[in-house]
Amino acid sequence: MAEPLNLTVSLRGTREVKDNYQLFRLTGLLDAFSEPTFRKVIGKYIEEGPIHIILDLSQIDFVDSSGLGALVQLAKLAQSAGTLQIVTNARVTQTVKLVRLEQFLSLRPSVAVALENTKQA
Repeated sequence: MAEPLNLTVSLRGTREVKDNYQLFRLTGLLDAFSEPTFRKVIGKYIEEGPIHIILDLSQIDFVDSSGLGALVQLAKLAQSAGTLQIVTNARVTQTVKLVRLEQFLSLRPSVAVALENTKQA
């Protein structure tokens, strides 16, 4: 069962917790306005566990440099204990590739692919 996340007016989402992973489905804008709340809320859940994290950004409309910075910080936090995978859309992928972070941020084409990787982890 997905629980709603308390983020910002421009960034909304849900969190699902399964045996060994957390799935966050986000919509809206990941920008300078929403980034501090996003980083704090997701960071807290990463620390609480489960240790494998999937961020579904396939419904995100816009990511700026603040959002990318938050994704890098969250990836580092998650990698200390488990994994973080990011499901993207063309817009998000293009932004991430501009700064050459596609390998580091473990971009995935779908939630199904990310779930398959989680089972193998």
